[in-house]
Amino acid sequence: MSDGFDFAKSSYSNQTGECVEVALNLPRTVAVRDSKHQAGPVVRVTPAAWDAFRAGLRAP
Repeated sequence: MSDGFDFAKSSYSNQTGECVEVALNLPRTVAVRDSKHQAGPVVRVTPAAWDAFRAGLRAP
């Protein structure tokens, strides 16, 4: 169930399908799911938590 989320596949997706989809279209919520299991669970976090997660990925 998408609960109104408009998911987009990550620009870092690879040819083997190892990727996630992210939805940023609803206020105060960022949703993330496995693109291979679209009917599976959705992780929901605040935009601040998502920004911190992304910043951590880029940290040296």
